[in-house]
Amino acid sequence: MKSHDYILQSQLQQSINRRAFLGRTGIGGVALASLLNPALGGLARAGSGPVLDACHIIPKAKRVIWLYMAGGMSHLESFDEKPELARMDGQAMPASLTEGQQIAQLQGSALRCMAPQHPFKRYGNSGQNINTIFDHIGSRCADDICIIRSMHTEAINHDPAHTFMNTGSMIGGRPSMGSWLLYGLGNETENLPGFVVMLSTGNYGQAQPIAARQWHSGFLPSEYQGVQFRSSGDPVLYVNRPPGVDYQRQADLVGAVGALNQRHFEQFEDPEISARIAQYEMAFRMQASVPELVDLKDEPQHILDLYGTNGADGSFAGNCLLARRMAERGVRFIQLYHRDWDHHGSIKDHVKGSANEVDQGTAALITDLKQRGMLEDTLLVFATEFGRTPMAQGSGRDHHMNAFSIFLAGGGIQPGITHGSTDDLGYQVAEDGVHVHDLHATMLHLLGIDHRRLTHRFQGRDFRLTDVHGELVPGIMA
Repeated sequence: MKSHDYILQSQLQQSINRRAFLGRTGIGGVALASLLNPALGGLARAGSGPVLDACHIIPKAKRVIWLYMAGGMSHLESFDEKPELARMDGQAMPASLTEGQQIAQLQGSALRCMAPQHPFKRYGNSGQNINTIFDHIGSRCADDICIIRSMHTEAINHDPAHTFMNTGSMIGGRPSMGSWLLYGLGNETENLPGFVVMLSTGNYGQAQPIAARQWHSGFLPSEYQGVQFRSSGDPVLYVNRPPGVDYQRQADLVGAVGALNQRHFEQFEDPEISARIAQYEMAFRMQASVPELVDLKDEPQHILDLYGTNGADGSFAGNCLLARRMAERGVRFIQLYHRDWDHHGSIKDHVKGSANEVDQGTAALITDLKQRGMLEDTLLVFATEFGRTPMAQGSGRDHHMNAFSIFLAGGGIQPGITHGSTDDLGYQVAEDGVHVHDLHATMLHLLGIDHRRLTHRFQGRDFRLTDVHGELVPGIMA
């Protein structure tokens, strides 16, 4: 009995000593030291860090830049030429293709073919067949990109299709791909978030609403969720210190709050407290790193001319330039949404206008990364949530989930090729179909992750980005 009392007393004393140490010096104190002296940053890193000790596969890419054409970019006016559809312009769609198929807004309507609205052209030594409204991409980058013409998805309306493309599920609350990647590999920089999102809006389509849940961490710790930067003005609200508060006073406050949160964590062992500490510290470091990120005075004029922007102006091209600067500084996952591709009407003029808004910036980003030697370890994705119907919807096209086109470039991607095909009218995948789960599995593979082994247990089940699906697409990998 005396021995038992002694053990309990010893354990209590150890607990008191530990809490006293944390209260007097504390993880918060060491974290503050790392803020004041970056060389000490490795001593105490708030947050749980990457879950993988090492990559499953030798990685070909370190980071992702995802150029997201929100609204449903038409494959028939971008990367999938259909001469037969042009020949059948105005004629009835074959019932054998459309009967029993899910259609978004054309139910009960006469389904008539609508010819591609702009011509295609062969570009580069590879002879990639690209619509002429993407002339910058075609002229500069045809030999660098891999076009996938056989994408298909499971959602026919925008919001669930965005959710499916980003999280691998139409069910809300699942982690986004950027969050999964941070969870697995961690961040490469301590001064910026590892997952950054930027939005731009054009003038030629319905401005597609994009909810913050598209970059949420779901059931993963909240430190892995994406951080939205604004496209113009201050990228992050309240990033500047209030008047009368200097660096040292704020550092003292962050350290004190960190110490209190750490004591709270010791008592309750809630991982969200660790995430809160990490986010406070990140916000403090961002006060120096974000203004430097968006200060473009070190960018030469020929680079600004390449992108066609002076930067930080809210345009897609300006965001592309900032994406390159983020990639240079170690941001792991960068996602740029351009919300201008919902063309239910006036598609001939509007798709050309939308393409003009993204064409030069996209080509400039690929060119810029390549000339800096960064394209080889950056996986660039140019994608949308679904395609558009070969059938007319007045002067536009309806949503279409059975077939659409995207392209990839960079880390581990075979350049200058086209993968997969659709039928003569661009309605169904004909060869080498690529499902969204397959795209996710392949992207993770190129980043060094076996998609079947990056899991998180939640509510008694092991979840992963690809759920129980996903096959690699070896034909697009170098």
